Amino acid sequence: MATKRMASLPGTTDRRIDALLTLLAENSTIVISGAKIAKEIGVTRQQVWRWVQTLRELGVRVQGHPRTGYHLARMPDILVPQMLSHRLYGTPFARRIYHFFKTESTNTIALQLGEQGEPHGAVVLAEEQTAGRGRAGRAWLSEKSSGIHCSVLLRPTIPPAHAPLLTLVAGLAARDAAAAELDVVPDIRWPNDVLIRGRKFCGILTEMHAEPDRIHYAVIGIGINVNQSKMPAELSPIATSLRMQTGKSQSRLELLVRLLRSLDRYYNQFLAEGAPPILRRFAEVSSYFQGKRVKISTATETFTGTTAGLEPSGVLRVERDDGRGIEPVISGDVAEA
Repeated sequence: MATKRMASLPGTTDRRIDALLTLLAENSTIVISGAKIAKEIGVTRQQVWRWVQTLRELGVRVQGHPRTGYHLARMPDILVPQMLSHRLYGTPFARRIYHFFKTESTNTIALQLGEQGEPHGAVVLAEEQTAGRGRAGRAWLSEKSSGIHCSVLLRPTIPPAHAPLLTLVAGLAARDAAAAELDVVPDIRWPNDVLIRGRKFCGILTEMHAEPDRIHYAVIGIGINVNQSKMPAELSPIATSLRMQTGKSQSRLELLVRLLRSLDRYYNQFLAEGAPPILRRFAEVSSYFQGKRVKISTATETFTGTTAGLEPSGVLRVERDDGRGIEPVISGDVAEA
């Protein structure tokens, strides 16, 4: 069967740089000559030298040896496609991975791909975003090569009213991926925040193009603070990173592989069995599911109450303090009261 060609996107990482990194990583214990590298990836030795300088500027520790070649002093933590694809074999995310060293927003690019007919499962990654965004148009901090900035294009066969469940699916996947490296249990704050000790380290932004009865495509953007050593002063009371919580650097590559494999598992379960297993799992791992005192801020009002589970569509239910009964919260900010 013919495979649809990948879209040509300005600014994507040159596949030959990807091949250079992968070649060095897969032969990290030996020195590889410039001539051999040039032959393997199809460029001149002079181009190899220039790209090695580029990689060094990006923090990749490539050591040069006069008259013998190059080797990696340390495995790079750069999320290039070749280093990911074989680790994601068996998932739809292995086939079409778009990588940028720098771009405005991975969600914006993934939405463009969706509009152009890109197949289900395309992944957009950036080492750095200049205009990363969170929910309600908020900015998302995107420090270079310190976090995961990932957007996934999905084409789910679900009604638009069930789109909030996609955010829950992604939240569960991110929570499970991070839990493997933590000695505390991560929490999920509806609808899109993953927390450690009450501080946010992961946010999720789901956007879609839909008609009243069907979704044409959906994009799930996942941002994870991984190796930041500190937060800006204005964010330090509410935000954190995995490194700050564990005291050690984390492999973004390993975390991303766990994230996408978990996302594939939860997504397939959702399509096969519907909302119930996703809602049950959310109830198991989120302190915000039921009985949590919260303050809700929507576009029209702010009120307090107690969480009372989720609707079958994934919408939060809150028992209002003012006696007006249970309010379905379709969108808004949720904070512990």
